[in-house]
Amino acid sequence: MSLAAYCVVCCRRMGTSTPPPKSSTYWRDIRNIIKFTGSLILGSSLFLTYELLALKKSLTLDTQVVEREKMKSYICMHTVVLDKRENHDTFSTVDMEDHECAAWLLLKRSRSGDRTARLQAVQAMSEAHHWNDYQYRTIAQACDLRTRIGLARSQESDLRFFLPPPPLPALNEDSSIEEELRRLLASLPQTELDECIQYFTSLALSESSQSLAAQKGGLWCFGGNGLPYAESFGEVPSVTVEMFCLEALVKHSEIPTHCDKIEASGGLQLLQKMYQLHKDCPKVQRNIIRIIGNMALNEHLHSTIVQSGWVSLLAEALKSHHIVEASHAARTLANLDRETVQEKYQDGVYVLHPQCRTSQPIKADVLFIHGLMGAAFKTWRQQDQALTEKVSGDETRYTTCWPKTWLARDCPALRIISVEYDTSLSDWRARCPTERKSIAFRSNELLQKLRAAGVGDRPMVWVSHSMGGLLVKKMLLEASQNPEMNTVIDNTRGIIFYSVPHHGSHLADYSVNVRYLLFPSLEVKELSKDSPALKALQDDFLEFAKDRNFQVLSFVETLPTSIGSMIKLHVVPVDSADLGIGDLIPVDVNHLNICKPKRKDAFLYQRTLQFIREALAKDLEN
Repeated sequence: MSLAAYCVVCCRRMGTSTPPPKSSTYWRDIRNIIKFTGSLILGSSLFLTYELLALKKSLTLDTQVVEREKMKSYICMHTVVLDKRENHDTFSTVDMEDHECAAWLLLKRSRSGDRTARLQAVQAMSEAHHWNDYQYRTIAQACDLRTRIGLARSQESDLRFFLPPPPLPALNEDSSIEEELRRLLASLPQTELDECIQYFTSLALSESSQSLAAQKGGLWCFGGNGLPYAESFGEVPSVTVEMFCLEALVKHSEIPTHCDKIEASGGLQLLQKMYQLHKDCPKVQRNIIRIIGNMALNEHLHSTIVQSGWVSLLAEALKSHHIVEASHAARTLANLDRETVQEKYQDGVYVLHPQCRTSQPIKADVLFIHGLMGAAFKTWRQQDQALTEKVSGDETRYTTCWPKTWLARDCPALRIISVEYDTSLSDWRARCPTERKSIAFRSNELLQKLRAAGVGDRPMVWVSHSMGGLLVKKMLLEASQNPEMNTVIDNTRGIIFYSVPHHGSHLADYSVNVRYLLFPSLEVKELSKDSPALKALQDDFLEFAKDRNFQVLSFVETLPTSIGSMIKLHVVPVDSADLGIGDLIPVDVNHLNICKPKRKDAFLYQRTLQFIREALAKDLEN
């Protein structure tokens, strides 16, 4: 503004002056105008240039950083030849434009009509550990049922692939989990049930009714809420009552039509609420997952189970360091995964290895059958050691299930299955007092479950402890008489017996002698030395096994076992453990520890491993 005013003044001076200006004054004014105008133009140009350069610098991106971030979202895979209808697309980055994201490409491939393409897409997703959160959420929101289950069964999958379960409906103000469980159980059909299901159902309904009465000042309170212990008495047994209800629901979930009823009555959401509320009670959570696993045997319920949010909970449980929890989740997810699993794992049949999808070809099976009062996991733990060694977290020092920890690493080409069934020493402690299952009944029941799991389709070795060995013998005899089970016989390569009472047990003799006090169960009675059924089983199997030329290895304890604090018994003497064929090896342990090696390098485990490798040598080589 000042420069412009100065120019105007100069021009007016030249125009209004009367005498003609001198040339020197005239040119001096022109120079001054040019000087100020030039300074203004130059300064403005420099200022604008500076601002433009600063703006350009602020807007310039580091291309190397951009390229690094872009490569993070790409997944490079080997070229895969697909069906001609797929136009031979590949998973390589060459086929992608710069703006394309690998997450979308893999998502597209996971819906391909080609099974190989789908499996490779899921595998590539599971191996992506450097994506941004939004990419995981994109997959979580857009993937289909098959992809979600496949990611849950992939060992390396990031848990961000799974959306949290949807919000659960709130309970009524005057209701509780226990009461909702009771209503669900009461809504299920109560007719045409076997005795045990009826027993568990009536027990659960009876106990829940009494518990609710106690909480509300009913019969158990003896006069209402006036007594100081009434409220606590009503609260204490709530978890126990819930366990009664869950055990009854486990039995009901073995019936397909009852599974439909559980789903229609909102059972999936109710069980999920219980699962989240009882994070500190593994036994409750295991029974809940058992119910979901039984429901997953019905394929028409798969979409409902997935939509209810169970897959995210199962994927998290599968990654648990607790073998029991992970194995229950693995069974349920395997029943949901119809893309890679053809077998169906019924209640009590657990896959210890492989529990996730794997590219390792499975060439043979090893089956573990526990004995009296045993279980699918605790029977096969390492021999108990000091607490400091147990909690060290080093599985090479202590394992709660050596077939899962040791055998799976030494023989990765094996499918390892462990079976669980209920047994009791006495009818006093039977979980179902109406249940009177003989060895013949149990063997037939287990054989059907194992066949549904594909047992018999591959070469296999049986590993059994105590009464479990008798079940193995009975199962093989029954399979030999059923043409549909011939593959079980043809593919049996060997049997390992850990202290199996082929000729009876001292425990049975003792129980029978004091039968009026112990009320020995039917299983125990069948183990007595004068049992006709036991003698017939031994004679029939010995003749059968000699014709088949099975490889047999037997171990037997030499030390007595403590039964309570007062009694010590040599449960299976050496002469009773002698099958009559194969090697018999005495070991200086008691009956409980005969199947629990002290260490991985202990003789018990190393000899077992040697036998399995030798029996399956040709099959594992192929």
